[in-house]
Amino acid sequence: MPELLQRFLLRLETTETSRQVWRLLVTLGRELQLPYVDFISASSWHGWKKTRFIRTSYDASWVNRYYEDPEMLRWSYFRSHAMNNLTPLAIGLEFADEYKQVPKQRLEILREAARRGIRAGYSIPLRCNAPPQSALISFSGDHSRRDMLTIINAHGWTLTTAALTGHQRYLYHFGREFAQRNRITPKQLELLELLGDGLQDKQIADRLGVSISAVRQRMHALSQNTGMTSRAELAALAMSLGVLPDPLNRPGDGEAQTLIEMDDGGAMLRTVVL
Repeated sequence: MPELLQRFLLRLETTETSRQVWRLLVTLGRELQLPYVDFISASSWHGWKKTRFIRTSYDASWVNRYYEDPEMLRWSYFRSHAMNNLTPLAIGLEFADEYKQVPKQRLEILREAARRGIRAGYSIPLRCNAPPQSALISFSGDHSRRDMLTIINAHGWTLTTAALTGHQRYLYHFGREFAQRNRITPKQLELLELLGDGLQDKQIADRLGVSISAVRQRMHALSQNTGMTSRAELAALAMSLGVLPDPLNRPGDGEAQTLIEMDDGGAMLRTVVL
């Protein structure tokens, strides 16, 4: 394992916030003379349903004037490649002639990026299956085509592995920080757990020792903070936050079956006690 990657992974294990993960990715990029780092995530890879977050290591506000034209929003490396493929690719003006049709309007963004020191880069598509999410991390710098290929050949594996592991760790922290970002109180988290367990308002009121009216007030406040209006959405949120266990991997005292598959020996089910 390259020493640079090993150092990154050891530091990644100790992170406690999504911001710390981001700083590690940016530091890695700078060590490889790729200081322009972009990280974008959307809520689906089958179709762009919602942008979850965008992070850049630089001031990217200059792009906004181009996006005043709706046509400019319809093409990006994310939309045209990362949402449908798993393979990393070289990006930027230096590699524009290799990519499958870059719209003329989009070429102007690549030219402006090159003038600002973002001439070439390396992008890694990312996935998360439950719920379906697509993401892309790009490392870029002021490099010629030849120099960028030299960096990719020497450090492509390190960048790819760092992006994959960094993405997973980032999402782990990002999910746990949801309550803080949306100002969810401990009492509301308690309510989320009971909603996720399928309890009705009266049952929740009895469990908490409050009135049904108080339960509905808390539920309304929770909906206001999260933007989720149905009990089903709130129950799904409870599982996403880890307030409830994954129903496919729910712990228990009973027997469970383990599927064992052997390439040359068929398959079998073995019952084990967990």
